[in-house]
Amino acid sequence: MSLPSPLPRELAGRVFTTARARTLGVNRARLRCSDMHRLHRGIFSHLNSDPNPLAVCAALAEEHRHLWASHWTAARAHGLWLPLDAPDSQVLHVSRSKTYSQLKLTTARCHWLDVLESELETRDMAAAGPPGAVARLSTPARTWLDLSPELAHEDLVALGDQLVRHPYPKFEHRTTPFATPDSLRGLLAAHPWAPGARAARAALAQVRVGSDSPAETRLRLAVLATCLPQPDLQIRLRPQDPYSPTADLGYRRLRFGVQYEGRGHRTAEQLSRDNRRDAAFNEAGWLYLKFDASDYENGFMQASWRIRQAYDRLASRTR
Repeated sequence: MSLPSPLPRELAGRVFTTARARTLGVNRARLRCSDMHRLHRGIFSHLNSDPNPLAVCAALAEEHRHLWASHWTAARAHGLWLPLDAPDSQVLHVSRSKTYSQLKLTTARCHWLDVLESELETRDMAAAGPPGAVARLSTPARTWLDLSPELAHEDLVALGDQLVRHPYPKFEHRTTPFATPDSLRGLLAAHPWAPGARAARAALAQVRVGSDSPAETRLRLAVLATCLPQPDLQIRLRPQDPYSPTADLGYRRLRFGVQYEGRGHRTAEQLSRDNRRDAAFNEAGWLYLKFDASDYENGFMQASWRIRQAYDRLASRTR
């Protein structure tokens, strides 16, 4: 059995359209060979049956103009915090502006939205598609709004917290937040009747700068559910020292810190850092409570009441 003929280098190992293949001299018989994967009508992938979703969106936009990646597809592309029960990542979500006709695709979930150009961004997809391939996708903030009808309140608050938190450039390769509370308010003002806008407004009322994980958000919300005041977030033991140990949340005026340690805190190096941080707070005379993944799994029910009891005890001493 003869091997398939080589593809032009512009298509080899990439996602492309039938039209693009035709312009490069590839016939339909070649597209039916075993090394080709038909992803959507008129969209093929060479060698890879599970290509980058944004490369697929870029190819779809060549076939159907004015499309962009949105909703769950955009959320995953941005690395947003999604719940464990998020829909199957294999389903491609794309959107089209209501200034153009509505589109239906059998192999993708299509949405029809009112959108501003500032709520979209582009990614160069030439590494996964043909030369010059570009994907458009919703910004992280717009993605938060688009997902608001589908996310539970706590998940929507956590996602909002992620948008406004200050990133760690060493690990995240960016220096500015995805959004600010003011820009999220502006987004909702521009789309007051968007699906889920009411849920997004309710979530935004509880979004805070300073939560570095969904678990920290859920711990904060559990604390608030006990009728305690808003806790301080990312509390530096020594406020003027940028290298000071920090507590995830707590109440500075009471010298009360709370730390959440997830499953990522198990390496020897991380444990050593955690021990030094814990010792610093304890030696400074703070009340210092730590919680872990087992507390997260029960919704921080016991943790929040321990925090409530400790708060009441400390507050009574300052009266």
